[in-house]
Amino acid sequence: MRDAGPNTGLTNWAGNFAFEAHVVHHPTSVPEVQDLVARSPQVKALGTRHSFTTVADSPEALISLSGLASEIIIDRDAMTATVTGGASYGVLAAELQRRGYALQNMGSLPHISVAGATATGTHGSGDNNGVLATAIAALELVTADGSVVTVDRSNPDLAAIAVGLGAFGVITRVTLDVVPSYTLRQDLYRNASWDSVLHNLDEVMASAYSVSLMADFGSPTIKSVWQKSITESADHPGAAPVFRFGGTWNDDAELPEVHNLNARAGVPGPWSDRLPHFRLDSQPSAGGDELQSEYFVDRQHGAAALDALRGLGDRISPHLGIAEIRTTAADELWMSPAYRQASLTIGFTWKKHPAEVAALLPDIEAALAPYSPRPHWGKLFAIDRSTLSERLARLPEFAALVRRYDPNGKFSNRFLQSIGVHD
Repeated sequence: MRDAGPNTGLTNWAGNFAFEAHVVHHPTSVPEVQDLVARSPQVKALGTRHSFTTVADSPEALISLSGLASEIIIDRDAMTATVTGGASYGVLAAELQRRGYALQNMGSLPHISVAGATATGTHGSGDNNGVLATAIAALELVTADGSVVTVDRSNPDLAAIAVGLGAFGVITRVTLDVVPSYTLRQDLYRNASWDSVLHNLDEVMASAYSVSLMADFGSPTIKSVWQKSITESADHPGAAPVFRFGGTWNDDAELPEVHNLNARAGVPGPWSDRLPHFRLDSQPSAGGDELQSEYFVDRQHGAAALDALRGLGDRISPHLGIAEIRTTAADELWMSPAYRQASLTIGFTWKKHPAEVAALLPDIEAALAPYSPRPHWGKLFAIDRSTLSERLARLPEFAALVRRYDPNGKFSNRFLQSIGVHD
C-alpha cells in the first residue's frame, strides 16, 4: 500500500480544482481497502479524475483503486463481465473484444473508470442505449464499517447505488451485462443546417445505432453529424450517401473541432474501437485544457431546447470548444439524469475560461428552464438544490438511503451536501 500526502497538490484532469483531501491511499487488495475505510473518519473513492465537479473529493482521504489487479471474469451463462471498479472502460473493452464479447454502450472517452463513470451518470449515445450504469447487474461495495456488501438486481437498493455519486462506499467490483461482439462503421456529415436538423431531429438521432451532433450554437450549420451503425461485415464497407440531412459525407481526415479520433469514417471495425470517440493511447478531447458542462432534457423538447440555446449563440461561441448533442434511453435509476425520461443530452466542452463559463451557466440554465434540465453530476452546473429536488423526484429517498448505509457521513463531501445529501 502506498500513501501520498499530506498536501497532495492533486488536481482533477482539467486542473480547474485542487482536491481538498490530505492523503491518497493506493491499496493493492480489497482487504486493504476494507481496513482503510474502517479506520478513516472521512474517505472517498478516487477514479481517473475526469470529473469537473468535486463529486469525488473528500475533506480527509481518498482511495485509488488503480493498484488492484484488473482481472476480468466473464460469466457466459449470465452474459456478464465482472471487473475492478478502478479499471478503465478501454482496458475492459479490449479484453471483451478479444474474447468475443461487447458492451452495449460506451462513453466518448475510453480512459474513464468503470465505477467512476457509472456513479456519475456518464453515457454514450443512441435512442435505445441507456446511461452506462443501466448495464450494472451487480456491484461489490465496501461500506462505512469496512464490510463488503454485494448489491445485485434482486436488491431494490441497486436502483439508487448504480448512480450513487460515491455516497454509499467504495465500489471495488462491478458486474456489467455483455452481448456478443459486433462491428460498427462511423460516417460523418459536415455542415448540415441547423434548420434541417432541428426540423428532422428525431429522424436524425434515430438514423444509426449511436448518433452525435458536433455543434456551435453561434454557427449557421452543425459542424458534423456522427453516425455509428452496426454492420454485418468488416470486409465490405459499402458506400455511404454523399448527402444526408443537408450535410456532406466526410472522411474525417481533418476535423478541427475534434482531435485524436479513434477511427476513420466509412471503415468498419470492432465496437471497442468505434463506440468511444477517442483512442486510449492518446489524450482525449482537448487534453484537459477545457471545462465541461452537460444537461439532459426530455427528448420531446429537444428541438426547442437547442433552438433556445441558439438564441445565446453569440455569447456561447467565444468560450466554446465544441458542443456534443446525443440521446439516451429512459431508465429507473434514481439519480440518473435520464430517470424515467428519454433524453436529449447537450454537452459543452468549453475553452478554459472559468470566470466566463461560470457567468454563462446560469443564463444557459435559465434558457433551458422551461424544459427542466438535469445535470451530468461530473460536469459543471449552477442548478440549486431546491430545483434539483423538483427535477429528481427520488432525491429525498436517495438521501435517506445514503444515511442508512452511511449514518455518520464517512463518504460525504461538500458536493453531496450542496445537493441535499448529508446536510
